[in-house]
Amino acid sequence: MVSGLLVAVFVAAFSFEFINGFHDTANAIATTVYTRALPVRAAILMSATMNFVGALTSEKVALTISKGLVDIQLDLYVILAALVGAVVWDLFTWWRSIPSSSSHALIGSLIGATIVFTGGTEHVMWEGVLRKVVIPLFTSPLIGMALGFCIMRVVFEAFANWKPHNANALFHKAQIFSSAFMAYSHGNNDAQKTMGIITLALVGSGLADPAAGVPLWVKLFCATTMALGTSIGGQRIMRTVGDGVTRLEPVLGFVSETSSAIAIECMTALGAPVSTTQVITTSIMGAGSARRVSSVRWGVARKIVSAWFVTLPATMLLGGTCAFVLELFLG
Repeated sequence: MVSGLLVAVFVAAFSFEFINGFHDTANAIATTVYTRALPVRAAILMSATMNFVGALTSEKVALTISKGLVDIQLDLYVILAALVGAVVWDLFTWWRSIPSSSSHALIGSLIGATIVFTGGTEHVMWEGVLRKVVIPLFTSPLIGMALGFCIMRVVFEAFANWKPHNANALFHKAQIFSSAFMAYSHGNNDAQKTMGIITLALVGSGLADPAAGVPLWVKLFCATTMALGTSIGGQRIMRTVGDGVTRLEPVLGFVSETSSAIAIECMTALGAPVSTTQVITTSIMGAGSARRVSSVRWGVARKIVSAWFVTLPATMLLGGTCAFVLELFLG
């Protein structure tokens, strides 16, 4: 039997995934829109489609969320608290136009809610958090930056004798494919976080077999919700990522999207939930600095980087607070 609390978890999960769609997916198409490789509506439609396809591809990240972070069966109100905390953080950072990580917001909130629920930290799988969350938190942006720098240098060498007009025309078209790859990789990693949370709730309610993986309808639900969120918004974050870090040109957009997608796909294969926001931002920084270091607006970059370090502790506090409040009324 489906309880009212489980319905509330579904609603919160829908809200989180929808917000994730317009909060994080904007990063997948920001460079394409700002280099005018595609008009906004076409870019959004393409991104929503590739997000949907990517979300159905694998479930390694979802299993990390549902099985690799906590070792105790959580009450539904705890899962609801984790989702509410993540939604609050996403809305706050969206309002402030800060490209923070929805992934780490959800994970931090889940850890905080679990600590309040259990009254201690022993049921948090800290080794899993370290390997699957903390290490990728730092390594994935660095990989994106290194790839952006190296690929841009290779492109400079390969097209050194091309006329600028011809090179721009080529990368203008190529960027459509790199943006599609980026949107696919985002769906393949980001949509799985909510899949994992819903699966956690279903297992806790006795409505799903913990050994069976993620139900197909949950994958379809999350893929569709993210695609819907993508089609609605994202303009505020687009402005910061698309034109706030450095002046974008088609070649830089192509390189940064390709670098980001490669880095994200590598992390997805390892089951690590990473942030599209972080990786695309550092890829742009890496590609921009390969052109010249002064072309990167490091003041904007510092603002973005600072949000990375704040997200986990802030959302742990948010998730814990939400769990405490909900426990007073529902526990």
